[in-house]
Amino acid sequence: MNRAELEKVLPHRDTMLLLDSAEIGPDGAAYAKRLIRGDEFFLDGHFPGDPIVPGVILCEILAQSACVLLRESAAGSTALLTGLDRVKFKNPVRPGDTVETRCVLTAHKGVFYRAEGEVHARGRLCVSAQFSFAVIDKQNEDK
Repeated sequence: MNRAELEKVLPHRDTMLLLDSAEIGPDGAAYAKRLIRGDEFFLDGHFPGDPIVPGVILCEILAQSACVLLRESAAGSTALLTGLDRVKFKNPVRPGDTVETRCVLTAHKGVFYRAEGEVHARGRLCVSAQFSFAVIDKQNEDK
């Protein structure tokens, strides 16, 4: 999936659509990529002269890549992150790095999903996490 195709799956736009491409592999996992160009808003103050992608942004990249697995069943809905568990930050991600993710769904009950994933850059594990989210029908978000 390219960026235009991702916009059909994810509600994120502009600076918050954090994936450049994604696909579902033969193993059923979602794989996504994002080139960290260096001009992203989140690098402005984190940290001047030594920019590092914030961990929360890397967790958001994981969450967005997991949503690719729901591309058909979640049409017309919004996936909202509900929890992060067992998050481990191993290596920093810097401008010029290509972030590569792998995510799998591990459980599903009603509107709730659990997933786990990893972020790699430069062939090194940068983040691993378990996380959960709810897929909410846009028409029922305020109820």
